[in-house]
Amino acid sequence: MRIQDLLTRDLICMNLQGSTKGEVIRELAEMLDSAGKLNSLEGYIAAVYEREALGSTGVGLGVAIPHGKSAAVREPGVAFGKSIKGIDFQSIDGTPAHLIFMIAVPDSADDQHLRILATLSRMLIHEDFRKALMAARSAEDVFAAIQAKEAEWAGP
Repeated sequence: MRIQDLLTRDLICMNLQGSTKGEVIRELAEMLDSAGKLNSLEGYIAAVYEREALGSTGVGLGVAIPHGKSAAVREPGVAFGKSIKGIDFQSIDGTPAHLIFMIAVPDSADDQHLRILATLSRMLIHEDFRKALMAARSAEDVFAAIQAKEAEWAGP
């Protein structure tokens, strides 16, 4: 499961406008909707909130990975947003989230959201990758960092 196949350049926001968890969830969900990934914006947002009710998706290290699996999703997608000031995602380490990846998968996708989540988590555990995303100035820079990390794992 390659993130670069799910995260297109139009799903990257270099300067999130939202200042709360709810505003950022809506902002990223609207990007997925505009990209044609959703059947229902409100239905998908409800699925994300259902997941958040189970426990925060603020994973720490300045990262949050909100996600929703729902019939409101037409096709799998990942949106990325960066917040310089940080968003309170009730992260497990108490730090604000600066790097937010939102995963959307249809109900019919079995465990696809878990595979996407595992891949992102595996990437984001590396400090050099998080630093590259924080230093990124454009969607192209973000995409390049993801491609480089995935190429590193693919080998020669």
